Amino acid sequence: MMMREVFGNTLAEIMEHDERICVLDADLANCNGTKKLQQLYPERAFEVGIAEQNMASVAAGLSSYGFVPFISSFTPFATRRICDQIAVSIAYAKQNVKIVGTDPGISAQLNGGTHMSLEDVGVLRSIPTMVIFEPADNAQLRQALPQIIEHYGPVYIRMFRKETPDIFEDENYKFNLFKADKIYDGKDVTVFATGIMVKRAMDAAEILKEEGISVEVINIHTIKPIDEEAVVKSLKKTRCAVVAENHNIIGGLFSAVAEVAAQKCPTPMVPVGTKDVFGEVGKLPELSEKFGMTVENVIEAVRKAVSMK
Repeated sequence: MMMREVFGNTLAEIMEHDERICVLDADLANCNGTKKLQQLYPERAFEVGIAEQNMASVAAGLSSYGFVPFISSFTPFATRRICDQIAVSIAYAKQNVKIVGTDPGISAQLNGGTHMSLEDVGVLRSIPTMVIFEPADNAQLRQALPQIIEHYGPVYIRMFRKETPDIFEDENYKFNLFKADKIYDGKDVTVFATGIMVKRAMDAAEILKEEGISVEVINIHTIKPIDEEAVVKSLKKTRCAVVAENHNIIGGLFSAVAEVAAQKCPTPMVPVGTKDVFGEVGKLPELSEKFGMTVENVIEAVRKAVSMK
């Protein structure tokens, strides 16, 4: 099932018994999985048209009356286009708005550079009180949504729209919005990964195991506030790290991990992500090659990190 369907279906279930929840779209409800909500709950699901700044302001107003609004659009339009409204009308005003940006980073694919937000985490991470969450699979998103609703304040959900590999589809999996998930235990190097890069980190770890390199894989699903305890604990054990993200290596997860390491556990660290460039048109495999974000790139980064110890 596509992640956007999980998003729409889960919200539909929650809206049935929680009348605080409302949904606003900017002409992309079909794309983002929320069209059905307009049909099921027309009094709480609004189409504002291609007017994202207005959408954010309307959501802030709804929040001030006790609603919990979700606003959604493609990632660049849900972040950089409405940054001032997020900072002032939502975060500064202490409003309880949830922002959903879909097709982050290179997953925008054929929509090209204008629709390819490689800076969104960096932009929003610097806004006080902002929570930034990027699910790795459907199970994680499904469990995260109720916790995001119960957390008062702005939350940015950085959501892949299409099908994702099952990583956490275990009935015993228990998600915690503010705690990282250790996927593999290791002793030689840590790979911190988020979003679509989690499965690539796992695949790299399996290959490197054959070389005798023990890789610890940690999914940092909540980039802000980052789970400092998990980061420091792992770095103290492995003494080197790779950070893999579908984002510019400036301002995103690499920066967040490095900030923790610099203050609490200085450690050699190698980034995997885009390198201060704009995006371009292409399919996901092509763009992954172009920007150095493949499984092989993660493997090379691990070897480099280990050599720096």
